[in-house]
Amino acid sequence: MTADPAAGPNAGPTAGPAERLRALIVDDEPLAVERMQILCADIAGLDLVGIATDGEAALRMVDALRPDVLLLDIAMPGLDGIAVAERLEQRGGGRPAIIFITAFDHFAVAAFDVAAVDYVLKPVSGERLRKAVARVSELLREAPAVERDAGDRSFTEEFWVPWRSEVIRIATADIDRIDAERDYMRLHVGSRSFLLHQTIAELERRLDPARFVRLHRSTIVRRDGITRLRHDGLGVWHADLSNGTDVRIGRTYLPAARRIMGR
Repeated sequence: MTADPAAGPNAGPTAGPAERLRALIVDDEPLAVERMQILCADIAGLDLVGIATDGEAALRMVDALRPDVLLLDIAMPGLDGIAVAERLEQRGGGRPAIIFITAFDHFAVAAFDVAAVDYVLKPVSGERLRKAVARVSELLREAPAVERDAGDRSFTEEFWVPWRSEVIRIATADIDRIDAERDYMRLHVGSRSFLLHQTIAELERRLDPARFVRLHRSTIVRRDGITRLRHDGLGVWHADLSNGTDVRIGRTYLPAARRIMGR
């Protein structure tokens, strides 16, 4: 093999861009498919690898093409988009991220149940689709929350934190919410808050998952303080806490929110 004279002495084989997403369109309406093709062509880093016109074909093409993301219509004859997402979820293991593309706004809760990354209403604008695809990219960059067996683990019941010229004890049971602030964690206890020098990943490992749940890469909340989960209509879910706080739920942590509801 002849070396590329323009390459440096240590250059290896050229690889494709690591951040490119492979997309599969699933829609039974030809005009909708045509519009999605045009919009996808205008999104940097997105490669359209196929088009399926019904749910059964979508499942076969997922197996054959291994896309990173499905641009999935909901209202289709036969196997609809929700059923396609449920089938993929039942398989376990890795599955493509799902962006629902639909003309109907009343499927939002069902979309939450199958952990869709976004929910985009037709007619789709280029900017709205671009934001949805960016959310998929962000989700894939974030390390998924690791499911852990807490059977034999012991969890922290108290923290000792600096307060003025003292170090005081904070009972874990008294903590309402924890927010990451650079290299520190802010422990919210009623109307007061305290800073603890620790990473959120380490703090999450020390907390009992039966009592606390991580809803965002920078937020952990007490489970019994959650009063409502709600959808804003733009693909984002929020948790309302009993103290009036609104916490945005990160896409990576939607499965944890679903388990709160027993789903």
